Amino acid sequence: MRRAMMTAAALVALLPVATGAQEVSKKVYQLHQRLLTLDSHLDTPASLDFPGWSIEEEHGVHTDFTQVDLPRMKKGGLDGGFWAIYTSQGPLTVEGFRKARDFALLRGMSIRSMVAADPANFALATKASDAAPIAAAGKRVVYISMENAYPLGEDVSLLKTFYDMGLRVAGFAHFAHNQFADSSTDPSNKPRYGGLSPLGKELLKEMNRLGIVPDASHSSDQVLDDLLALSTTPILLTHSGCKAIYDHPRNIDDDHLKALAAKGGVIQMNAYGGYLKASKPNPQRQKALTELYSQMREDAKLSAEKRAELLAKRREIDRLYPETDRATFDDFMAHMLHALKVVGPDHVGIGLDWDGGGGVVGLEDVAAILKITDALLKAGYSEADIAKIWSGNVLRVLAVTEAAKPK
Repeated sequence: MRRAMMTAAALVALLPVATGAQEVSKKVYQLHQRLLTLDSHLDTPASLDFPGWSIEEEHGVHTDFTQVDLPRMKKGGLDGGFWAIYTSQGPLTVEGFRKARDFALLRGMSIRSMVAADPANFALATKASDAAPIAAAGKRVVYISMENAYPLGEDVSLLKTFYDMGLRVAGFAHFAHNQFADSSTDPSNKPRYGGLSPLGKELLKEMNRLGIVPDASHSSDQVLDDLLALSTTPILLTHSGCKAIYDHPRNIDDDHLKALAAKGGVIQMNAYGGYLKASKPNPQRQKALTELYSQMREDAKLSAEKRAELLAKRREIDRLYPETDRATFDDFMAHMLHALKVVGPDHVGIGLDWDGGGGVVGLEDVAAILKITDALLKAGYSEADIAKIWSGNVLRVLAVTEAAKPK
């Protein structure tokens, strides 16, 4: 029998390894450790400004509801990724733009401060070639991205300030239309521009000039069409899913997937449950959460006491109105495997939306990401394929974008 002929080392490689969140074989664990693993959408910078919260300490997804910190990154084997400057959509007014600009600049500085405070464990990356040596040195890779270009107001030149801060990926819109582009989920259910606005087209030109990767996640399909037609560089979807699996406006159809790939682009698969499957309505929970989130305005500096109060309210909501129909790891993998079937391993990556709503049953926080490597191996993908999915593809897009900058 083949099993009887195995070496002792081969047998050891099949023994399960406990990694905190799950067990995988030692072979899978060792493979995962060899890979350069990057997540293209970390909303974790929001945690950095919580009173008393430290990226250096291990937290719990069921206690303070955060999903990424240094100890859990080490447990899960995540080398880093793109840390997002996220700003929610506000009024398209001078005052709205000013507040959003100031907030975004401060959030960017919070990311830079995290790196500066612990150079032994974090390093800022600004080029595609930076990631591998940072990870090889045992540090976490910190690229900076922007989710929602709203903070730029009507001054496209402000993008250069964020570029100088380290910004290398930027999205156009978020949950609602803004001055640059239509959102896929605007409450009006009607387009405003039918794609990019004239100002949005100017913003795209500036991204191409500076070497910033355009991100189409959250934007409408028509915006993606405009980006594919007008951009001089490939397009990234930093955290999206597949309409063929769940027909949600945030997801994209197979034709758009193929068009994205034809231009060298990549879809990074998200783990936001509401975009992975249809779920039963839970109006009481939704109402309670909406009221809770209204107390957590971005520009408010929460005290430690207020944050503790809000966390207690969140736990009470979970007790009173539990989620009984959550998306699962299998739902997430259904989206990923479909994208891989349609466009292949050269055009699929991972952007799980940690600390921004991502996380499903079986993939609750960053400590569990070895399950993805395990599932891809079981689906028949090679180590070379999985290396592309975990970082090679997004770094290729970044490298092409750098090279295309006007001399």
